[in-house]
Amino acid sequence: MSKLKVVTEKSVLFSLTNNSRIVGLLAQLEKSNSETTESDTARYVTSKILHLTQSQEKTRKEMTAKGSTGMEVLLSTLENTKDLQTTLNILCILLELVSAGGGRRASFLVARGGSQILLQLLVNASKESPPHEELMIHVHSVLAKIGPKDKKFGVKARITGALNITLTLVKQHLSNHRLVLPCLQLLRVYSANSVNSVSLGKSGVVELLFKIIGPFSKKNSGLMKVALDTLAALLKSKTNARRAVDRGYVQVLLTIYVDWHRHDNRHRNMLVRKGILQSLKSVTNIKLGRKAFIDANGMKILYNTSQECLAVRTLDPLVNTSSLIMRKCFPKNRLPLPTIKSSFNFQLPVVPVTGPVAQLYNLPPEVDDVVDESDDNDDIDLEAENEMENEDELDQNFKNDDIETDINKLKPQQVPGRAIEELKMYEHLFPELTDDFQDYDLISKEPKPFVFERKVCGPIVVPTACEEASGNPKKKGTVMKEKVTSKGEEGDKKSTFMDATKENAKDNDRTFLQQVGDQNRTITSACGLNSDIVKALDRIILQNIPDQTSLGSTAGVKKDCSLPLSVLTCTKACPHVVNCGNALFEGRTVHLGKLCCTGVETEDEEDTESSSSVEQPSVEVPDVPMLHDPDLYIEIVKNTKSVPEYSEVAYPDYFGHTPPPFKEPILERPYGVQRTKIAQDIERLIHQSDIIDRVVYDLDNPNYIIPEEGDILKYNSKFESGNLRKVIQIRKNEYDLILNSDINSNHYHQWFYFEVSGMRPGVAYRFNIINCEKSNSQFNYGMQPLMYSVREALNARPWWIRIGSDICYYKNHFSRSSVAAGGQKGKSYYTITFTITFPHKDDVCYFAYHYPYTYSTLQMHLQKLESTHNPQQIYFRRDVLCETLSGNSCPLVTITAMPESNCYEHICQFRNRPYVFLSARVHPGETNASWVMKGTLEYLTSNNPTAQSLRESYIFKIVPMLNPDGVINGNHRCSLSGEDLNRQWHSPNPDLHPTIYHAKGLLQYLAAVKRLPLVYCDYHGHSRKKNVFMYGCSIKETVWHTNDSASSCDVVEDTGYRTLPKILSHIAPAFCMSSCSFVVEKSKESTARVVVWREIGVQRSYTMESTLCGCDHGKYKGLQIGTRELEEMGAKFCVGLMRLKRLTSPLEYNHPSSLLDFENDLIESSCKVTSPTTYVLDEDEPRFLEEVDYSAESNDELDIELAENAGDYEPSAQEEILSDSELPRTCIH
Repeated sequence: MSKLKVVTEKSVLFSLTNNSRIVGLLAQLEKSNSETTESDTARYVTSKILHLTQSQEKTRKEMTAKGSTGMEVLLSTLENTKDLQTTLNILCILLELVSAGGGRRASFLVARGGSQILLQLLVNASKESPPHEELMIHVHSVLAKIGPKDKKFGVKARITGALNITLTLVKQHLSNHRLVLPCLQLLRVYSANSVNSVSLGKSGVVELLFKIIGPFSKKNSGLMKVALDTLAALLKSKTNARRAVDRGYVQVLLTIYVDWHRHDNRHRNMLVRKGILQSLKSVTNIKLGRKAFIDANGMKILYNTSQECLAVRTLDPLVNTSSLIMRKCFPKNRLPLPTIKSSFNFQLPVVPVTGPVAQLYNLPPEVDDVVDESDDNDDIDLEAENEMENEDELDQNFKNDDIETDINKLKPQQVPGRAIEELKMYEHLFPELTDDFQDYDLISKEPKPFVFERKVCGPIVVPTACEEASGNPKKKGTVMKEKVTSKGEEGDKKSTFMDATKENAKDNDRTFLQQVGDQNRTITSACGLNSDIVKALDRIILQNIPDQTSLGSTAGVKKDCSLPLSVLTCTKACPHVVNCGNALFEGRTVHLGKLCCTGVETEDEEDTESSSSVEQPSVEVPDVPMLHDPDLYIEIVKNTKSVPEYSEVAYPDYFGHTPPPFKEPILERPYGVQRTKIAQDIERLIHQSDIIDRVVYDLDNPNYIIPEEGDILKYNSKFESGNLRKVIQIRKNEYDLILNSDINSNHYHQWFYFEVSGMRPGVAYRFNIINCEKSNSQFNYGMQPLMYSVREALNARPWWIRIGSDICYYKNHFSRSSVAAGGQKGKSYYTITFTITFPHKDDVCYFAYHYPYTYSTLQMHLQKLESTHNPQQIYFRRDVLCETLSGNSCPLVTITAMPESNCYEHICQFRNRPYVFLSARVHPGETNASWVMKGTLEYLTSNNPTAQSLRESYIFKIVPMLNPDGVINGNHRCSLSGEDLNRQWHSPNPDLHPTIYHAKGLLQYLAAVKRLPLVYCDYHGHSRKKNVFMYGCSIKETVWHTNDSASSCDVVEDTGYRTLPKILSHIAPAFCMSSCSFVVEKSKESTARVVVWREIGVQRSYTMESTLCGCDHGKYKGLQIGTRELEEMGAKFCVGLMRLKRLTSPLEYNHPSSLLDFENDLIESSCKVTSPTTYVLDEDEPRFLEEVDYSAESNDELDIELAENAGDYEPSAQEEILSDSELPRTCIH
């Protein structure tokens, strides 16, 4: 080794005094190195340095301070000295430094070549016979400390031959615990390298460790703990795990664990017990290990021991690890379905040549697509560890390969895509560009001044179940009319309807029945109120007759349907059912089965008052008419085409929803709930005789018999947007629910919407939806499912509410086939579990993933807006963009202000307004996008002065529902083509993706006529993040996130794409700028946002994501989001566009600096870009305290640092769970 330089003045500066003693000693030691004969001097100096290091933290800091050469001097002396005592002194110094300083000082030593020097010292010392014990103890101790900080340590140890030296020492000195302890610690570090682990296993290290591991003993528990940690690391190798299984060590480990569990009464040896579980966890990573565990009755053993540990909080790591092992070893089950493909079949006009849909169509009929026999068969895999010599060469830094790095591909390249002659087919959808308005009755008016600071009216909400304002004309068939009672008239002063209930609930119920009769839904007078509550409230049954016409549609409607109409009728005789004449429903007959057949006994006066005692906050409602009309909804439903040809209407869709007058906070989950649910699942295997396993609902079997027992819940999902495929009763009050796949698909299970009836009040019912696919969900972070109670609606509370307790989302024991998992084997499904206690007996309740918003609801709202807007002030046009695959019309809405007159100047101003293009609901399960769009549409058609200014500034082209078929049929993500339509924008097929093809055609037409939209925004919902935020497109930010700072600096880009999100972050309470991302990813290159930006050339092209859960910042922090907040977001988006016009107008020079200073925060965005829109590689939320990975196939585990003192219990229970993550968490006691 070359001579080290003399200590410089710079080194001395790091001492606290110029006469620092340690600096002088190091200088003296450095000098002695050059005088090889002075061994006594080195021995004396190192002993003094050791004394100072042991007694003074100041000395330890100086030795490892930045710029200090103290470590180099020590290592140089260690490498060159022949004196044993000097060597021991230096090893003790190094051990003191790395023990007190943690990982940083260990890394400091590694960076100066310490690993190589110490390994060589170990090899040299082993050549002595016998090797010096004290020297071996110290060198092994130091290496065990610094090894985990050296990425190449495993390779270095193997090359120098250190592995066999350490193993030989253990074999030869097995009874010398003082020497064996540091040797085992180093063996564990060696085993972190898979090649070393296999090599050590072949040398008999597994068998050797089982000579140390044994039954309970108060002696040498520290050695036992280190031996178990080493064994757990070694058993991660499949070769070693198989060796352990073959020798029966799984049974041995379980026996030892039970012994320690019984005798460790004071829990002083929890780390030993945890070590045994970690070894079991490692060996059960292979299928043979899991089988051996089951055969050894491991499930029952760990279940019983973990239940006994529940009372002691400090034993939670044992309970959690036991749960993980049991979940992993729980035999993988197939879903109890005939096929994982959808229950509904729709024949495509064209079958794709490639892709998952093509694979699905090409499957041989004999293939079982529920589960593969080969799934999870990992025992025949080749020993991959032998081929991983270069594993240490892998870059440890995370790199997101999904981010586009080619600047040429990033640059927008505006291309027509389709010939201009072909694009002329869209001319008729832009009459505003050619209309001269000569036939319109225009009223010239003075332009209204627009005050920029004017606030928009409150949250923009139009309750969809409240009665109309008295000034509006009465609608035919409204459920609650103004003439209800004199008390009912007071409801005009409040935003919630039917407040008369508070006066007399029973009278209100009688009034309701009278009103139903007023609408030709006669209920005989014999149906008086009695002491029972509603036994059942039937759905509306629609019966087709051959001749039908499309309501509000200008395009032709296909006459043929893929499936015959199945008329669903009530099987029980009910004397109160009467036919409604054609005067109300032309061409169809509507039945109301047992609706209110037995009457409605309302709650007691006190109950009504208490449940409605929450003061409703004042909400300013924009001056637009009430949009919900039950009779109109029925008319529209009759013309809505579904694949199963639904003939029922869900009560919430018929009756409507109004936001509840109270806040709904994000749910705080009690500690231990997930663990409890998992334990109940494990009991299914241990106590199989307690499981009922009875099918109570099955779409695949039309002949299934509905149970007649009074204590069994009844289910239904045969209505628009409904999704529930099968229900199995597990225990008396517990049900497993299976969702339907998207049509022409075999996955995408997340959206649910179903009806439950036959419940008893005060009983806790557990619902488990067992075939979800996403790896995480906001259900783990405070989100609750939604419930709509018919009984509550009849008692003046017609709203969806967040409900449920003991909610969690976790991986279960049901396995997906490789067909469903994209070729991957053994992929598990996930369970959403929640517990509901119903307040009413025999109520009819509906549950949904999020607030439902059906296609028929959209059509009803659009028709109401079209019929009630002011035609002299608002230009509102509703066209049909195209027909969907099943023959439903895809609506296209145009909104702007009418020209002031038909004079040339006003017509020119009208035609030259910039376009804003909006779309929503490409993913059916993201119903929140439709509620945001509803808020946008209502604001744009309101009489608000800002809305009028906005209409005078822009022409809005809106496609409010890009995927009508998916919405109608209860899909979660796809259309009837079985494909995600938001991945088809690059090259949509007109036959398979007509809505995308023609929506893109509209944008291409605008580009061709030089009328490029100023803004394009596609409304979406996000299932794993909170708040509302945007994704946009930026070359500069994309390049920056590839860590290529040089390339990023070379990019010149207009930062105007950040203007609108910045504005929204200032004016919209739910919007969060820090969650926004402007990175372009390869996986998103066919999404609307990227294609409209890259191909069409719209710089401000966005996806606006609204949370399904709630907000964690601002005004709504800690609250779950509701329709009021979503509609408000839609309105605030409009206000943002108005401010955007002011900021981008060339006449405006006084731009607020807070909105335009984007360069400063261009790169400081706190958003972690790890493919944010689809792949959540970086957790959106801190991992929940209990959260563990229940995967049976995962063999990845972060290295666990060796305990500083193996015999002591150092880490807390919480630290055991948190592993390496130091994210702040809240533990709810």
